[in-house]
Amino acid sequence: MVLYFTSAVVNPHYTIYMGKDKYENEDLIKYGWPEDIWFHVDKLSSAHVYLRLPKGQTIEDIPLEVLIDCAQLVKNNSIQGCKMNNLKVVYTPWANLKKTGGMDIGQIGFFRQKEVKIVAVDKKVNEIVNRLEKTKDERFPDLAAEKESRDQEERNEKKAQLQDLKKQEKEDQKRKKEMEELKNYTSLMKSENMTTNEDGNDSDDFM
Repeated sequence: MVLYFTSAVVNPHYTIYMGKDKYENEDLIKYGWPEDIWFHVDKLSSAHVYLRLPKGQTIEDIPLEVLIDCAQLVKNNSIQGCKMNNLKVVYTPWANLKKTGGMDIGQIGFFRQKEVKIVAVDKKVNEIVNRLEKTKDERFPDLAAEKESRDQEERNEKKAQLQDLKKQEKEDQKRKKEMEELKNYTSLMKSENMTTNEDGNDSDDFM
């Protein structure tokens, strides 16, 4: 089961989701999207919380209000962290999550440490947590199918873009050829490149 939340502090709204336990976290790691940002309490056990960004946005584009929502949610879903003040939450793009065969269930590392960001959480803000909890939606999604559908859509978009590019290149080549032909025709029409009757080349040559 995957738990979905809606952060409605900005428009358009953002979707936040997390697995119910460490076993579901494995599937979330495996079938994450390039648009996903992963959150976790630093150095403590906690839920793996994901923020799904709109296409075209990056980790730098996350609104501060949404970032705070994610940090509060992951803190609230940490057995130790929910009781602590002044802790840190780390977050990074899903593509930066590193999973190797020797790791425990739910455990991950990072490919590039420099892409891991930190947000400080002073204390639990009940108003934020309660607002998010009211939007909670429990689902049993087919994560593999959703990922494949997303990837297929992206492949179709890239294919369409490539076709448009080839079409544009073909039109550009055609236009270039027409311009060259027009240029050559104009040159032929210039007086210095034309013959006249005075040159003795009159086509109406009667006997």
